[in-house]
Amino acid sequence: MSARRSFSSSVHMALVAFLGLTFTVVMGALFVPAVAAASDDLPPGYTNTPSGPLGPADRDLIVRVRLAGLWEMPGGTMAEQKGTAKVKEIGAKIANEHHDLDLETQKIAATLGVALPDVPNSDQQSWLNEMNAAAPGVAFDQVFIDRLRAAHGKIFPAIAAVRSGTRNSLVREFAAVGNAYVLRHMGYLESSGIVTWNQLDLPPVPAGTPVDYRRNGSGVDPLVIWLVLGVAVIAGLVTTLRAVRLR
Repeated sequence: MSARRSFSSSVHMALVAFLGLTFTVVMGALFVPAVAAASDDLPPGYTNTPSGPLGPADRDLIVRVRLAGLWEMPGGTMAEQKGTAKVKEIGAKIANEHHDLDLETQKIAATLGVALPDVPNSDQQSWLNEMNAAAPGVAFDQVFIDRLRAAHGKIFPAIAAVRSGTRNSLVREFAAVGNAYVLRHMGYLESSGIVTWNQLDLPPVPAGTPVDYRRNGSGVDPLVIWLVLGVAVIAGLVTTLRAVRLR
């Protein structure tokens, strides 16, 4: 009797194990294709993360913010040493705030697995060299303000574009923080009163909008051109009629 119970128990345990294994294999077969299909739906260059899909523009923004700090922090420190009183103040604010932003950049990069540069790019290094070569005082002020204002103007729309379209919640938060920093820094730089505005890129003309050159203070009003042509035609007709009458 005991042997029968032992055999029955063994059979029961084997059946349970078999059913459990079968369930695991079937669920795995159903689940894996679903995950693969979800990954296949992502655009090229995207990867899944716990905070949502991470794309090329997301990674590029994180790298660009890091690069901005790598040259604006030493640039701000240089302004504290070589600038006039107002620019010293601006440089100190920008250097300190970029230090805080850089900590946020390193944090999100580590979370999302984005590799960060450790040195400025060639353009940024050339701007630092230009500042280093500038004479202390107003000459340095102009270089510092113009270079940083132009750089902030270029990254400002890039941040907005990523913020408006990213699928990653962490990148959305990071872009919102970065946008606030850049906007505040542009205000600092403009408060110097020496931004060379005509060296900055003009806003893009909206698609489908005819360009009115009069708004930029250049070009000639088309109405004036037509009036001149009309007067010329009338003068030509009068001259022709007089010549005919003289004959």
